[in-house]
Amino acid sequence: MKNTTSQQKRLRRRMRSRARMNGTATTPRISVFRSLRGMYAQLIDDENSKVLASVNSKVDFDKAVEVGDRKGKVALSFVLGKKLAAKAKEQNITTVVFDRSGYQYHGRVQALADGAREGGLQF
Repeated sequence: MKNTTSQQKRLRRRMRSRARMNGTATTPRISVFRSLRGMYAQLIDDENSKVLASVNSKVDFDKAVEVGDRKGKVALSFVLGKKLAAKAKEQNITTVVFDRSGYQYHGRVQALADGAREGGLQF
């Protein structure tokens, strides 16, 4: 019997969803990576294999953030989504494809998506 870790299961879910998803220059893909300490998001054009914009919670933000009823890492992810949307607006990008990378659409991943939507991105 083979033991599979939650990381291996997440990577399998990621590959299944990535097979059906593709970002272009006009409609890039938002790729999310969630670690224990930080959150990372990138706008990716898969046709040209280019990263159009990226944000990182370790470099770009203050740790003490509160947004409405959100606190801590969830609030930081919300602000991260708004910052990514602002960078996308600078490049005249309004429509994106959201790639949750096998993570559940809950908590920090959902907060990042909500922040990007509030920043003006559509997906």
